Amino acid sequence: MHASPAPSAWVQRWSALLPEHASVLDVACGPGRHLRWFAQRGCSVTGVDRDAAALEPLRALGEIIVADIENGPWPLVDRSFDAVIVTNYLWRPLLPAIVECVAPGGVLLYETFATGNQTVGKPSRPDFLLQPGELLRAAAGLRIVAYEDGFLTDPERYVQRLAAVRETASSGVALRYPL
Repeated sequence: MHASPAPSAWVQRWSALLPEHASVLDVACGPGRHLRWFAQRGCSVTGVDRDAAALEPLRALGEIIVADIENGPWPLVDRSFDAVIVTNYLWRPLLPAIVECVAPGGVLLYETFATGNQTVGKPSRPDFLLQPGELLRAAAGLRIVAYEDGFLTDPERYVQRLAAVRETASSGVALRYPL
């Protein structure tokens, strides 16, 4: 995996879509680079991951849930968040549950590996690589604000990334999403 202690540039860029003091869920949060980043900005953070040792130092930041979300039940049924963050993670059976956790007016920021990555490194198994347009299909029903599907360098990798909003009923005035 291409983990970095710095928050994803994609997550940083599109976090402007979040309301102030947002509730943020980081799915498969690992050592917590995004939890730390959002907590420092005054957000209420929740992280879920199966690695209890990696999560232990994060407990002071917010709600930490140790759960094997691939082999056990989804621990966030009937919960919603102002923002749901997913980076470098794909487990297709969870895509509907992840999208469902986006509250009305909330944001989904998703960035992970895509087909083509097998030519430059890991992950290389098709199970862990998004197919063309797959992330768009998973977010059907949300307003897509930004989407990319391509190749990045440093490190070299193929990714799909998406910023989407669960719109609420408006007064007929188009909502503004800063680009």
